[in-house]
Amino acid sequence: MSEQYNGSEPQPAVFVLGLDVGSSVIRCHVYDRAARVRGSSAQKVTNIYPQPGWVEIDPDILWAQFVAVIKDAVKAAGIQMSQVVGLGISTQRATFITWNRKTGKHFHNFISWQDLRATELVKSCNNSLLMKLFHTYCQVGYFFTRRKRFLSASHFKFSTQQAAVRLAWIIQNMPEVQEAVEEENCCFGTIDTWLLHKLTKGSAYATDFSNASTTGCFDTYKMCWSGVLTFLASVPLSVLPPIKDTSHNFGSVDEEIFGVPIPVVALVGDQQSAMFGECCFQTGDVKLTMGTGTFLDINTGKDPPFTASGFYPLIGWKIGQEVVCLAEVNAGDTGTAIQWAQQLDLFTDAAETEKMATSLEDSEGVYFVPSFSGLQAPLHDPCACASFMGLKPSTSKYHLVRAILESIAFRNKQLYEIMQKEIHIPVTKIRADGGVCRNGFIMQMTSDLINETIDRPAHFDMSCLGAASLAGLAVGFWKDKEELKKLRRSEVVFKPQKKWEDYETNMENWVKAVKRSMNWYNNA
Repeated sequence: MSEQYNGSEPQPAVFVLGLDVGSSVIRCHVYDRAARVRGSSAQKVTNIYPQPGWVEIDPDILWAQFVAVIKDAVKAAGIQMSQVVGLGISTQRATFITWNRKTGKHFHNFISWQDLRATELVKSCNNSLLMKLFHTYCQVGYFFTRRKRFLSASHFKFSTQQAAVRLAWIIQNMPEVQEAVEEENCCFGTIDTWLLHKLTKGSAYATDFSNASTTGCFDTYKMCWSGVLTFLASVPLSVLPPIKDTSHNFGSVDEEIFGVPIPVVALVGDQQSAMFGECCFQTGDVKLTMGTGTFLDINTGKDPPFTASGFYPLIGWKIGQEVVCLAEVNAGDTGTAIQWAQQLDLFTDAAETEKMATSLEDSEGVYFVPSFSGLQAPLHDPCACASFMGLKPSTSKYHLVRAILESIAFRNKQLYEIMQKEIHIPVTKIRADGGVCRNGFIMQMTSDLINETIDRPAHFDMSCLGAASLAGLAVGFWKDKEELKKLRRSEVVFKPQKKWEDYETNMENWVKAVKRSMNWYNNA
């Protein structure tokens, strides 16, 4: 992107925008060349719960919010839209929508990554004869070729968090969508694809490799949509968008929206964006994001990781010839648990929880299982329930709050243990981000439990920064990743202060509580 200015006045300063459409909040930050935030805006994302386990987002409301936060952030920065040289968009992943290819009208609300409506269909797909034959074929293929691609595929299973089977559910249960698919008049898109389509008034239709790799329809080894996985999930390839580089000129925003044609030059999944924003560019770098859920990612370099269970191989980003792969594991309910406790008036502000927890020596035998949307790795039980165990007449809200915070740290320990067991790459550094990483109690306890140093950045909205960084590289706003590394600032580094033995009994009891919460909804 050229910054030439031919007038007699001094050349105006230019900026990039980083947006993050998260599960709880949609944010926009205006960044200058020093990666400082010059203006911001945020609005709460409203989830809709039409039935138990169903989670949706109204696309019309989301679009209005998206446009509003951009305008408000630019206004707060005191700049003109014409000074924005690039726009990068980070989005919650695997939340999707379908729409009419000809009219652009959507067929339904966004179906959230947290949505559980396809639970039975996921089980059916994973237990089907086709899936068993696929696994057997891949096992035989690995025996003869020793290719990791076959070994990894032989362990593949669909999950409710991937878009694939939820999309199949929509096609099967909505005649209007099924008809559009048959007429090849149906477009599928994760939030990034749909926003790009809206911003360009329908002239651009694409996703990037990071978002595509989270759908359950993508072959990480061949770097393309997988005909086999889409067949297993009963998803037609015809509905899927073209895949482009993460840092790429996707097109320009239609002038009618902001008054100027701002280039959209980065689309990226939120966790990959946070990884990029944290400057976790080297193999072995680890990012721990604690937002609505917890996401633990490790940079595995140019090769997709093999993992028998738990971690999911993803594309971190693709920029030109550079492809960076990640292994990721997650827990679904982190910030969700804290928000829920706040709604129960256990505290008025999340910032209070750290003092509440540290005011006690322990939780007095009370344990919390953070499982509003089931348990992910290593247990993989969508039917697990959230629960408190060990309640007594003496239990106060302080004990309840401490038990919730402890459960987040215990889950972090679980996820880290899976990473150590399955990803045989030495850890080089660990960096944390997300709203929940503001809680020093959780951060210190996690550092103690995993016996590792954890770096918390000065800027928490790493998904916004990552999107802005990718956009900035695309337009020459920043020269390279080395320049980005120099701009990153740490706020505090947490070092282990207690030994594992100090927590061992409590964690063993917490694991017992987790096991007793499993398979609850099947037994109800």
